[in-house]
Amino acid sequence: MIAVVGAGLMGAATAWQLARKGHEVTLIEAYDIGHKHGSSHGSSRIVRRAYADPFYVGLTGQAYEQWRELEHDSSTPLLRTTGGLDMGEDRDPKAIADLLAAAGVPHELLGPEEASERWPYIRITGPVLYHPDAGVVDADQTVAACVRRAIEHGADAIIGARVTSIDVRGDERVLLRTDDGREIVADTVVIAAGAWLPELRLPVPLTPLEVTQQQVFHFRQRDPSAKWPTLIWDGALHLYGLPSGSDGGLLPAVKVAEHDRGTPTTARTRDGVVDESSRTRVSGFVRDRLPGLEPDPVAEASCLYTTTPDEDFVLDRHGPFVIASACSGHGAKFAPLIGDMAADLATGRADPHPRFRLDRRG
Repeated sequence: MIAVVGAGLMGAATAWQLARKGHEVTLIEAYDIGHKHGSSHGSSRIVRRAYADPFYVGLTGQAYEQWRELEHDSSTPLLRTTGGLDMGEDRDPKAIADLLAAAGVPHELLGPEEASERWPYIRITGPVLYHPDAGVVDADQTVAACVRRAIEHGADAIIGARVTSIDVRGDERVLLRTDDGREIVADTVVIAAGAWLPELRLPVPLTPLEVTQQQVFHFRQRDPSAKWPTLIWDGALHLYGLPSGSDGGLLPAVKVAEHDRGTPTTARTRDGVVDESSRTRVSGFVRDRLPGLEPDPVAEASCLYTTTPDEDFVLDRHGPFVIASACSGHGAKFAPLIGDMAADLATGRADPHPRFRLDRRG
């Protein structure tokens, strides 16, 4: 039996992949499905092919295939294609365009005048990369679809029970105890605990993980009919933007947030208080660069990043444990693919990728 600890995006996707392939699996979640204590809640996450690293450009292609598999299996539309823009004085659209061209990914490299004509509600002053396959995925619906289909495929789900101890027995099987008195014995345990991972005492070598509290802001569209693309901006600020979905309220809004400058915390001690300085910086950027949005946020929230020093994921096996921490603020777009990769590690069908190994401290 394979136990999966954590039913966020990665754990839920792993349980779905294992169950649909006929494996005996038990999914364990400390909170309710869709809770807001980690990194997997909300209605809007970016999906895109544009990376400045050919390794991730390739992975995004595999991820898109897995998203379609999940949509088909769950009969649930999860991806919404909007197109995406990459820009900013520290972003190199030409270099990214070259990588997309090498991978056969549709894209356009535009000058500021042509781009401004196409997206007049964005102030564009430099070159822009556009790729039409970018879009938005609903994280809440994804988690719900994965858990539902995992159960329908035969998985057990223990919801609202926290794992309090993890012990490797003499026969190399793992004994899990929960705070409601359960004892679960598993041959393999997939740990997909997100920001809670550093707090688990696991007998595995693990690259350092930093947990930070981030904040996101939603800005109302001045023109509700405007079709906003996703945005990646690298300059004095490092930001992303995307259509908000239900998180932005009843009227169309765009979610804008900083990718960096989070406040160090832990999953247990986070305060959930939005950083006023981040609100000021992001609102200033909206006022300056995104004239198609009202500059005062209509909604805001906090979330957690769990970041490795090199911003690559952790996806590796050590004894009976598989650690699935596809994180660093850019993992959501890969969720069904990470579930597939974690399932293959758990069942011995594949070896871990060297970039995702547990201990990368040298």
